[in-house]
Amino acid sequence: MLKKVYCIIFVVCISSILVACTTTKEESSEIADELVYATVKDINDMNPHLYPGSMSAQGMVYESLVENTEKGIKPLLAEDWDISEDGTVYTFHLRKGVTFHDGEPFNADAVKQNMEAVQNNKEKHAWIKLSTKIVSVDVVDEHTVKLTLSEAYYPTLDELAMTRPYVFLSPKDFENGETKDGINGFHGTGPYQLAEHKVDQYAIFEANENYWAGAPKIKKITAKVLPAGETTLLALQKGEVNFIFTDDRGADSINMEGMEQLVQSGDYQLMRSKQMNTKMIVANSGNGVSPVSEKSVREAIWFAIDRETISRDIFYGSEEVAHTLFSPNINYANVALKERSYDMERAKELLEAAGWTVDTEGAVREKNGKKLSMKLYYDNNSPSQKAQSELIQHSLSMIGMELELVGEESTSIANRRSTGEYDLLFNQTWGLAYDPQSTVAAFTSEASYLHATKGIPNTEEFYQNIDSVLVSTDEENRKALYKDILTTVHDEAIFIPITNGNVTVIAPKNLQGISFKQTQYELPFEQMYFE
Repeated sequence: MLKKVYCIIFVVCISSILVACTTTKEESSEIADELVYATVKDINDMNPHLYPGSMSAQGMVYESLVENTEKGIKPLLAEDWDISEDGTVYTFHLRKGVTFHDGEPFNADAVKQNMEAVQNNKEKHAWIKLSTKIVSVDVVDEHTVKLTLSEAYYPTLDELAMTRPYVFLSPKDFENGETKDGINGFHGTGPYQLAEHKVDQYAIFEANENYWAGAPKIKKITAKVLPAGETTLLALQKGEVNFIFTDDRGADSINMEGMEQLVQSGDYQLMRSKQMNTKMIVANSGNGVSPVSEKSVREAIWFAIDRETISRDIFYGSEEVAHTLFSPNINYANVALKERSYDMERAKELLEAAGWTVDTEGAVREKNGKKLSMKLYYDNNSPSQKAQSELIQHSLSMIGMELELVGEESTSIANRRSTGEYDLLFNQTWGLAYDPQSTVAAFTSEASYLHATKGIPNTEEFYQNIDSVLVSTDEENRKALYKDILTTVHDEAIFIPITNGNVTVIAPKNLQGISFKQTQYELPFEQMYFE
């Protein structure tokens, strides 16, 4: 029944579109060296030292010193590096012969200028603990740069490998020697360069023919802004776009049933990465006026969510049920934690024991004259979040909770997360290459999860453990600290896991070289080619 409720209208729309587009191949003008992908949002500001821009777009243009791969940290703009015995000095030996898109040389001076520009705005980057550890960036010679830290910090290379902010922009693009107040251009060293941008319509990226690793075979990539759902599906059928992936800006641009229909048509292939992140609901434990500040309420919500149905009927099995904040394949996350499976009776028992009572079946529970009522914020560009919200709303009503659903832009939800103006909101972990350190570090950041975690008992000790784990040089001590941290947030039901997500790609059948990075935010377009 649930599947019919969520999908029957969409199935009718898909069928109509497929019938209307039977001559798609004849009508479309497929270009053998061009990809046009759909995104629900504009690429926004391409300044890689700030955060409004599309990470997938920035990942095509800018590069970092090192790269996070399935086999660990590998060279990128740095060919090699040395680490001092005490872990506080990193000396990078830069790749020679690399130039920015505007012809400027990539060298130690450029590295120093870029990293210092980031540090000059380090309040903006406080969620990255590395930004609080950097003491100096020094030029040793033209192709050697030395990074000195205040203390050993084990995720240093991981955070230098991220899509932003420690990536490199041509010094000519700086505004008065800085990047924090805007830049004059978007010239990186990456395989593609931004050629044209029409706000809220499209952005065109052209191949960097002088790319140090060899010119890409796909010569042009266009990010086309389209509404989520049927419009994107129709654009695919008409040949207006020929590529979809669940990037950080355009996730859920087509729901899973639409994707399967396209594959069955025979013109497209569907590929999925391994599980990379955890989709979750964040509960604001620090909101003292909301019922969600009570652990019993948070636990009841956890027990009342039918993850199996969400995985099967909303994600069509493409996302696995999650019972913990991180899946066991994440470093340091293979910790034994109690499982809270779907159990409506257990949810009711928790609420009754906490004093939330109801006189009439179907009514909203109350305690001391206060109703058990909350708001859940979801991304209004995400069909899957909307569908999950409606299912969860129905389940919570069955245990006497009133849940108001509020759909907003993702930027608005991110702002709520930093201000604490929420009861519950959808979010996801940073993902495979970033975790557990990035998500855990965000537990103490006002820009991220401080409001969610500050209602935890003994927060001073909890936050001290987070600070300690990130600078620990002892592997066993690090494992023990992570175990304590993950057990605490699990027991307190702060982050209510739903499913483990991945990157999904829909592409023409003749597109080869499709692969995935150790991040959910970008794809290696430079490796793709048409057969």
